[in-house]
Amino acid sequence: MNKGREHRRAEYAISPVFLDRWSPRAMTGEEIPREELMVLFEAARWAPSSFNAQPWRMLYALRSSAHWSTFFELLLEGNKAWARNAGALVLFVSKKLNDRTGQPSITHSFDAGAAWGYFALQGSMLGYAVHGMQGFDYARAQKELGIPEEFRVEAMIAVGRPAARESLPEALQAREIPNERRKLSETVCEGSWQLPG
Repeated sequence: MNKGREHRRAEYAISPVFLDRWSPRAMTGEEIPREELMVLFEAARWAPSSFNAQPWRMLYALRSSAHWSTFFELLLEGNKAWARNAGALVLFVSKKLNDRTGQPSITHSFDAGAAWGYFALQGSMLGYAVHGMQGFDYARAQKELGIPEEFRVEAMIAVGRPAARESLPEALQAREIPNERRKLSETVCEGSWQLPG
């Protein structure tokens, strides 16, 4: 049985791919073949977006590339402790202006989040550990990676072959299991707001 399904139970019948996807930190440090990483980007390409504007853009660094140290040094120390064993680091950004309408996009981050979700699911289905992070220097990323001001830096993602939890620093080992979600009744309601804060 997949590790996700050992720790998670859905309230309604959904595809197991959603329960199987989680965000492990333990990675082997193996190189990811560029062609395999492109499969994850291809999945992200097919995410839905307002006016089909596709505001997401992704920058990446394979661990053996000259770009690796630039991406890695953007991480906060807590993430460096485990992400050093990723096979690739990926930065998701989104365009704040809708190219189709010429107007500011209200949903650029929302749409980029859909692309990230597709990327993460495809990675999980291929057996990769895929872990999104906000623990990095957003301003430095914008500047050092030459990202134009009309784009918003969204998140950094570590991708790698999964490793045993014992490969992590001791403080992280206990957290290396799929987490649960709050009850659906605490997230969804019909009509006016009747949800907990």
